[in-house]
Amino acid sequence: MILIINGGLGSMSSFRNLYHGDLYKYSGHALLYLRIWHYLFRKGQTSTNFLSRLFFKSCFRLHSRKHGIEIPTCTQIGKGLYLGHAYNITVNGDVVIGENCHLHKGVTIGLEPRGKRKGVPTIGNQVSICVNATVVGKITIGDDVIIAPGAFVNCDVPSHSVVIGNPCQIHHKDKATEGYINNLA
Repeated sequence: MILIINGGLGSMSSFRNLYHGDLYKYSGHALLYLRIWHYLFRKGQTSTNFLSRLFFKSCFRLHSRKHGIEIPTCTQIGKGLYLGHAYNITVNGDVVIGENCHLHKGVTIGLEPRGKRKGVPTIGNQVSICVNATVVGKITIGDDVIIAPGAFVNCDVPSHSVVIGNPCQIHHKDKATEGYINNLA
């Protein structure tokens, strides 16, 4: 599972690596607004100059609001982020998401404010979170996981799994994301 993303997010080579890794996921078919979104998101993360960072973050916020994508630039996301039908996606800024992950329309990844799972999720590599799925609480989602449409996940999920339903049911499956996550960055 990843927790260190490209040795930090503070250099221009990191920007190129992250941005081109994101676009590679779209097989050259990323819509213009998604290209702009990824560009502004990664620039807002990696700019070292205060004024340029402020400029990119401001542009990013305006662009994100227009398309209903609520993912702050402080969110740690590995390269190869894919936004499928990118509308109404909400991710808490403290969430950590690994490489080659897919987020689809209506996904919510957020904070559990109280109880034994108080906190935010950590999501591994090659995870596909499908339409209208919700992932909350201080939980860990392993590598190679598919979270089915409409699932509510508030428990740890081991690697190589498929998660369905509310409450979530976890089914082991080797190569769970094979055919779902292509063009690994």
